[in-house]
Amino acid sequence: MLVVDVVLLPKEDSQVFARPTSNVQRPTSNAERRTPNAERRTKMLQKPFTCFVVLLVTMFRESAAEPATTSGAESEIRAVLEAQASAWNRGDIDEYMNGYARGDATEFVGGDTLTRGWQTVRDRYAKKYDSAEKMGRLTFSEIEVKQLSADAALVTGRWQLQRKDDRPQGRFTLLFRKLPEGWRIVHDHTSVAE
Repeated sequence: MLVVDVVLLPKEDSQVFARPTSNVQRPTSNAERRTPNAERRTKMLQKPFTCFVVLLVTMFRESAAEPATTSGAESEIRAVLEAQASAWNRGDIDEYMNGYARGDATEFVGGDTLTRGWQTVRDRYAKKYDSAEKMGRLTFSEIEVKQLSADAALVTGRWQLQRKDDRPQGRFTLLFRKLPEGWRIVHDHTSVAE
C-alpha cells in the first residue's frame, strides 16, 4: 500500500501531485497517482475554496452595483446644517450656534481672521448680523460630507445670503466631530466670493 500526502498547487487543470511519505516506490503515471480517496479529498478541498471565491465575487459585484446611500452620520450632519439655516432665517443666532461645539477649541476662520471659542464666535455673529436685514435669508448648496472616522467628518459646500440690496456668497469647509450631544462643528473656514 502506498501512503501519500496530497499537495494542491494552483494550476489551471487542478492536478493533484503526490509525495511519498516513506521509501516506497513512486508511481510513474497520473492514473497511478490519483486514487479514489485522493480525488475525493481534492474535490472536498476545492469546494470551500470555490464557494469562497464565488462569495467574494458576488459581494464585490453587489457593492459596486449598489448606489451610494447616505450614512447615518451624513444624515445627522445634514440635519445640523438644515437646523442652522432654519434658525438663521428666523433671526435666531443662539439657535444657529447650536450647530457648533460649545468649547474654547471651536474655531471660525473668515478672511484673515481666526476666532477661537464658542462664545467668541457667537459674539462675532451677533455683532456682524445684528438685524434681520443684515442676516437676510441663508441657503446652503453643493454640500459634500466625507466621513474621516467614526467621530469626524469634513464637510464642504456653498452658502448664500439673499438680502434686499445684495447677495453675498461663498464657500465653506467645516470639520464636524461626533460629541455626546451629536455632530457639531469644531472648525469653520468660510470664504466670501469676490
